[in-house]
Amino acid sequence: MADLSVVIPTLESSESLAPLLHCLAGVASDICVVDGHSHDRAATAACAHAHGARFATASRGRGTQIRAGCSLTSRAWILILHADSSLPPEWADEARAFITAPRRLRHAACFRLAFDEDSRPARRTAALANIRTRLFALPYGDQGLLIPRLLLEEIGGYRELPIMEDVDIVRRIGRRRLHLLRTAIRTSGARYRRDGWLRRSLRNLFCLALWFGGMSPERIRRFYETADREAAARRSQ
Repeated sequence: MADLSVVIPTLESSESLAPLLHCLAGVASDICVVDGHSHDRAATAACAHAHGARFATASRGRGTQIRAGCSLTSRAWILILHADSSLPPEWADEARAFITAPRRLRHAACFRLAFDEDSRPARRTAALANIRTRLFALPYGDQGLLIPRLLLEEIGGYRELPIMEDVDIVRRIGRRRLHLLRTAIRTSGARYRRDGWLRRSLRNLFCLALWFGGMSPERIRRFYETADREAAARRSQ
């Protein structure tokens, strides 16, 4: 798609990046991988360059990295993707149809969510995320975001937040302007398998409640990191 740029924020993502870039091959030529100064950034850069993508670095934080990537691309539409995701072959046709449909220049879209395993907890978590997206226009960042540059600039772009940048951007897009595509993006369930599907889901919902309750992103980030440390301590026992 000549009018599509792709921005991929990465953090210790060298192993998961190649499959995603393979999904984009032959469809998007303006791809920018923005790394948050990972330990494996040399390997990430090599992977990006091997697949014809631009590589850049920015301060750690998806909001900051995505904002930097958007500034380095130039096409009329931008697709934001997480590095641990993959897309089925049919994604390109649906994205192209959305982009070329009349009156879409102030509308955005995201994919349905699926995980890289077919267990009951994975299916249930994905189904609930898709219901949440359909009813409340609150997708996870894992679901990607297809947005016209015009709209992104109109709402002020991604903010340099330490966490919750995905919720912040879709709230500013607005419920009436965000569409759920039929295509499912498949994302890694590693964090859920590590922490427990229910526990991880409840933590995500709690962070969302803190956000809507007015807590600052920095305080939410500290809570999230504390929860990660506690989970690691439980696993080591």
